[in-house]
Amino acid sequence: MSAERTDVQVRPGVEADLEALTDLYNHYVRETSITFDTAIFTPQERRPWLLSHPEDGPHLLKVAVDADSQEILGYATSSPYRPKPAYSTSVEVTVYVAPGAGRRGIGTLLYEALFKALANEDVHRAYAGIAQPNEASTRLHERFGFRYVGTYREVGRKFGRYWDVAWYEKDL
Repeated sequence: MSAERTDVQVRPGVEADLEALTDLYNHYVRETSITFDTAIFTPQERRPWLLSHPEDGPHLLKVAVDADSQEILGYATSSPYRPKPAYSTSVEVTVYVAPGAGRRGIGTLLYEALFKALANEDVHRAYAGIAQPNEASTRLHERFGFRYVGTYREVGRKFGRYWDVAWYEKDL
């Protein structure tokens, strides 16, 4: 695995990534319960999301790319946990890996870069909601020190059924 990991670079996401990031996210919208969005997005509809993650500050977008082709292999974000001011030192984090790029350590590389950048920010806790079941995501988050704090039962409905979301937190 380490030989494959060396051909991956992690960098901040930029506007030129918008179409590829939208395509990657739309895969999860169409095919999985990992996101509770139910309609695909155009790149223009996703533009405000991308612009809400500048290169500095606590709300970041990190992108993993193939070093040779520059193909996007995944991304991770830290976003506002809730809009009220008292929540400003909490972030919600997420990671998406491109179909076919799993089991290469992409999620690990992305979270390493994200949490390294967050270490310089005024952030106290990170939260992650994981639609169940998702063993790979649960393992990734636990490897980064996330602790299970509870489950919202049948909180989302997609594909004609209800889904649970397990919540995890990490001290920063």
